[in-house]
Amino acid sequence: MTLTIYNTLTSSKQPFTSVQPGKVTMYCCGVTVYDYCHLGHARSYIVWDIVRRYLKWRGYQVRYVQNFTDIDDKILNRAKAEGSSMSEVSERFINAYFEDIRRLNVLDASEYPRVTEHISSIHQLIKALEEKGYAYAVDGDVYYNVRLFPEYGKLSKRQLEQMLSDASGRLDSSNHDGNKKQDSCDFALWKASKSGEPGWESPWGMGRPGWHIECSAMIRSRLGETIDIHGGGGDLVFPHHENEIAQSEVLTGKALAKYWLHNGMVTVNGEKMSKSLGNFTTIRQLLNTGVDPMAVRLFVLQAHYRKPLDFTPSAISAAQNSWETLKDGLLCGYKYGQQLGWNLEESVNQTGEPVEINRFQAAMDDDFNTSSGLAILFELAKTLRRECNAILHQGESRMSGAELQQRWQTLIHLADIFGLEANVTNDTKQQYQGDDSFIENLVEQRSLARKEKRFADSDRLRNELQVIGVNLIDLPNNETHWRRVT
Repeated sequence: MTLTIYNTLTSSKQPFTSVQPGKVTMYCCGVTVYDYCHLGHARSYIVWDIVRRYLKWRGYQVRYVQNFTDIDDKILNRAKAEGSSMSEVSERFINAYFEDIRRLNVLDASEYPRVTEHISSIHQLIKALEEKGYAYAVDGDVYYNVRLFPEYGKLSKRQLEQMLSDASGRLDSSNHDGNKKQDSCDFALWKASKSGEPGWESPWGMGRPGWHIECSAMIRSRLGETIDIHGGGGDLVFPHHENEIAQSEVLTGKALAKYWLHNGMVTVNGEKMSKSLGNFTTIRQLLNTGVDPMAVRLFVLQAHYRKPLDFTPSAISAAQNSWETLKDGLLCGYKYGQQLGWNLEESVNQTGEPVEINRFQAAMDDDFNTSSGLAILFELAKTLRRECNAILHQGESRMSGAELQQRWQTLIHLADIFGLEANVTNDTKQQYQGDDSFIENLVEQRSLARKEKRFADSDRLRNELQVIGVNLIDLPNNETHWRRVT
């Protein structure tokens, strides 16, 4: 099977081949660290985490770089409002990023370069652009001359004449430099520092980088002139990624990236998520309401990464219910395996290429189609739940114990590629296998349920105890004794 990826540059799916056989270099635009990460960030970094995990499963060595933008107007404004410094604000929200994103089981990137660590590299790039005639300096600012790059607009499919005058991005939002540009579409490579603002010495005076040159410098410094995959949100296609291409490719004569991948945006009840609309939700706000991090991950994976994703209370509730179904399947071996004679330490047997693994690969090879891949996981989970219950309560199943064990192991294996984990610790395994303190706790819960006449809960707890080989003897005065079935 061949992995095909939708390339924004060509507007088509293409077979994936890496620059170096067996190795993949991948860069994703990271967060600007002035606030807590929101659900749009969660969607983006879960997506790129899945892409990375899947490429590794396919046998590639993946070097994944994700930057932190730690110099920006928004960071400076927050620092001024708090009476702190740019570095203090950046450091606080970098730490917050890791706290939040790791709760979603997003693996750490190979490297996290910061803009402030690459000022020298940025100077070198700007100087090279100036020497080749693509950049010009005006009163301490330096701009890129867009009209000298004939391919400008090839990523976003925009005609130069139709582009807005604010194409320079966030650092030109005040439009104070409009009279300095030779063309309204030119964008800033270096910005002279205003009074009281931090800055760095440069050949053009004290200042700081433009937004777009930062990523070009970090990619070149960490990964080289041409990378395999450049990822980011769909809102970055223009102007950010378009400008990265312009300023990088005129210097090297090579493609900056072979494949450009962009994830769709997150909406809230069909509206764009924004603080001004009052529908802005951070990752930690959502998780602190009790939503399982795996349900959030599942919510993201249920839609194709290029499509919009609408966040609603009902959608997250459905994802929570779906996760309970999947979790039941993932825990199946620990709950029932001992009774069925399974070897829980045995790894997934792929000798015969189980059909589910082939189907999963076919789905994911089609531009990382996680929704189709998830359907296979749910099939496995539902089969396991149905058949294990049939064996335990009816004494028979349509499948052998060995078949069920392989299906469980396959589910565990495929769920790991999606980063979906039921957090089964060694203590949890012992509990499912009948640890005395765990049993006594369940017996106590059942006694309380009987006393309060919650008979459905009482029956459920009795069944759970039977599953791990424990029989109950109810005595007068709500007293219960238990014994293991030998």
